[in-house]
Amino acid sequence: MVDSLMKYDPYMLFADYQSYVKCQDQVSNAYKERDNWTRMSILNTARMGKFSSDRAIREYCSKIWNAKPVKVELEQNF
Repeated sequence: MVDSLMKYDPYMLFADYQSYVKCQDQVSNAYKERDNWTRMSILNTARMGKFSSDRAIREYCSKIWNAKPVKVELEQNF
C-alpha cells in the first residue's frame, strides 16, 4: 500500500502527512493536561451550537432539497 501511494497518490494523502503528525502530537500533549483538555472540550461544545449537524441537515432539507418535515408518532410501550 505504501509503495503504491509513493508512486501514485491521486488524493494527495501524503501531501500533508507531516503536518498531520505534528498536529496529532499537539493533540496528544494537550490530552495529557486533563484540566486544560476538559476546559477546551467544554468550550468547544458550548461554541458549536451554530454549526450543529441538526442545523445543517435542517438547512439542507429546506434550502437545497426542498424537503418538508414529516411528523412521526412513536408508540410508547412502557
